[in-house]
Amino acid sequence: MSISLLLYGLVAICATAMVITRTAAVHALLYMVVALLALACVFDTLGAPFAALLEVIVYAGAIMVLFVFVVMMLNIGSPAEQREKSWLSGGIWVVPSLLALGLLVTLLIGLRSGAVPAIVQGAAPIGPREVGLALYGPYILTVELSSFLLLAGLVSAFHIGRRIGGAGIAPLHPDGVHVGVNEHRGVDR
Repeated sequence: MSISLLLYGLVAICATAMVITRTAAVHALLYMVVALLALACVFDTLGAPFAALLEVIVYAGAIMVLFVFVVMMLNIGSPAEQREKSWLSGGIWVVPSLLALGLLVTLLIGLRSGAVPAIVQGAAPIGPREVGLALYGPYILTVELSSFLLLAGLVSAFHIGRRIGGAGIAPLHPDGVHVGVNEHRGVDR
């Protein structure tokens, strides 16, 4: 294994740990971007530059920008941080810590015994053509059904978010102040 692969993997693991332990949502999202970029570097080091490019464009780019936009729009303040700090009390970390320790021991045993396969030397990089043929060849029905499912989820989220008078955030008046439900529907103040 190369030193750069181990370094990128270590950065991804540390950044992911920071995502889990941060109480400020914006800080957690920034660490998540770092973790996704480190994972893209791992993909590139392993000989999958197209997967690395997709990781950067789709996940670290588009999806994380959407997450940051939603967090900034919701303006989650200190009450949410206090609630999260109460969730992260000392006793709650026992089971996840034991699971992480078990995974680490399993990984170290596998690395020492040589059970982990070596990186394939001389393998041709996988390009967009191969990915497209694999997705739209035998898996065309699965890809199309997944796209319809994602579209249905997007439309549902849009309509649920538009519902006026729900338990969500009060709608904004054009001048930027929060208004009540009756005022938003056109009833004069």
